[in-house]
Amino acid sequence: MSTLRMAAVAAEFGRDLEEDFAIAERLIKEARAAGVRLLALPEACLGGYLLSLDNDVDLDAGPPALALDGPEIRRLASLAGEMTVVAGYCEAGADGHRYNSVVCVNGDGVLGNHRKVHQPLSEDASYASGDRFHAFDTPVGRIGMMICYDKAFPESARALALDGAEIGVVVSAWPGARTNAATDLVNDRWKRRFDLFDRARALENQIVWISANQAGTFGSLRFVGSAKVVDPGGEIIADTGVEAGLAIAELDVAQALETARRSMGHLRDRRPETYTHAGAVST
Repeated sequence: MSTLRMAAVAAEFGRDLEEDFAIAERLIKEARAAGVRLLALPEACLGGYLLSLDNDVDLDAGPPALALDGPEIRRLASLAGEMTVVAGYCEAGADGHRYNSVVCVNGDGVLGNHRKVHQPLSEDASYASGDRFHAFDTPVGRIGMMICYDKAFPESARALALDGAEIGVVVSAWPGARTNAATDLVNDRWKRRFDLFDRARALENQIVWISANQAGTFGSLRFVGSAKVVDPGGEIIADTGVEAGLAIAELDVAQALETARRSMGHLRDRRPETYTHAGAVST
């Protein structure tokens, strides 16, 4: 049996990059001390998210745009060392566009990168959109990454699962409801959606699912936390709740996938030839 100890972070990150790196370093050290080998930090943890998702609100200059091959990502890789670390940032594309991106690194450098495809509300005013989902190999297994709203689309996680992803890692800056907000985030309807998407995406693809999220507040947004690890049966096996923290779980990933898929294999039993409506994933 070969088990993997993994963790998802719920934490508050802001616009100050040095402070963000200090928080990331503390969390990486805490995870390392707990024996974690795969750690997911939230969306926009390097430089913070947007202050608002409303068009009529004056925004600041936004998070600093970082090059994938630049010093900040190398710094993150150095902090990761022997661990595999996933973290969200604002990417300065070679095409001159800014992307809401997530990178996977270890001490050897960049293992994978994903640009957020689906953009909610007015996010497209600040970022260009990515155009693909792909899985990639790492020392801890084959991983597929997505960002926040990406997980609201079943095709996103399915594309990764069909590309062989054993572990889906989604990083978010998922806020509470914008209207009729619950006083207690535990009862917030957007938190319930956040949790439901996590469980559904794991179950329908029968993969391990790691979900990190911002916590606390930033600008007009109040984030729901709720970082978690979900098994291939859709069961939450570690969860921070709405507070900041680390959701740590240990699992034999290969065994968990084999067990989940033994009798009812959702990927195996697909009938692509019947999925003929426009926009369906049929490969």
